[in-house]
Amino acid sequence: MATDKYQYYKYTPSLPAAIIFLVCFLITTSLHVVQAFRKRTYYFIPLIVGGFFEWVGYLFRALGHNNMENRTLYILQTVLLLLAPALFAASIYMVLGRLILFTEAEKLAPIRVSRLTKIFVTGDVFSFLVQAGGGGLMTSANRANLGKTLVIIGLVLQLIFFGIFILTSFVFHRRIERDPTSVSLQVNWQRYIYALYSVSGLIFVRSVFRVIEFSGGRDGYIMRHEVFLYIFDSVLMLTAMVIFNVVHPGEIIGRGGRKHGDDIVLEGGRRPQMK
Repeated sequence: MATDKYQYYKYTPSLPAAIIFLVCFLITTSLHVVQAFRKRTYYFIPLIVGGFFEWVGYLFRALGHNNMENRTLYILQTVLLLLAPALFAASIYMVLGRLILFTEAEKLAPIRVSRLTKIFVTGDVFSFLVQAGGGGLMTSANRANLGKTLVIIGLVLQLIFFGIFILTSFVFHRRIERDPTSVSLQVNWQRYIYALYSVSGLIFVRSVFRVIEFSGGRDGYIMRHEVFLYIFDSVLMLTAMVIFNVVHPGEIIGRGGRKHGDDIVLEGGRRPQMK
């Protein structure tokens, strides 16, 4: 353990666990880069940057295994792993707006599409900045409490915006099922909104965990046991990225899904079957 008065870690970081998630996040992030390039889904850039934050964060965490007194490594892994989901959220917000536009169902959206992305992304950026500031302060013994408070505030803001977003998605989903558009009858858009629900739910649960973790303080049970970080953060965020690898929105809201007149052409030139 570190011998400084202020201990950065309350345990010895697991080297195998850090390497496993480093590799896994590097693989899924690399695949997202390829998918975004092929399908021209540039709204996934924040998610890709978040994936970069994840694997680099676990790289620094692995390096911290034998360098537990290194303040720089601790700050980098703490901040990168804390902030990555906020970047995932930015892409998720943009997916819903584009899905609404693709299905030509703007009249069914509870929030005007032109405002939807701006509102949620602005809230996400603010949450991101608050968490970033708090994460940096937490490495200082005399400012750790202030840093913890800022992180909790940022996470709570993220939860509030995410909760409103999930509700907005659900309302839109119910309305378009009751009053479908011609486009929504041709394309299996539901699989993409269910993927959106799944990823949103994972990020929501992770954020709740982080609030509980930081509320307990550095001497709390969760902070003193590394396993919780991997179960309620690492695994959930890796699953979120993999879900979008498998159910990639670019098939219908990217170069993969294009409209030609009144026709819709999916990736590879396929035309959807009418339901």
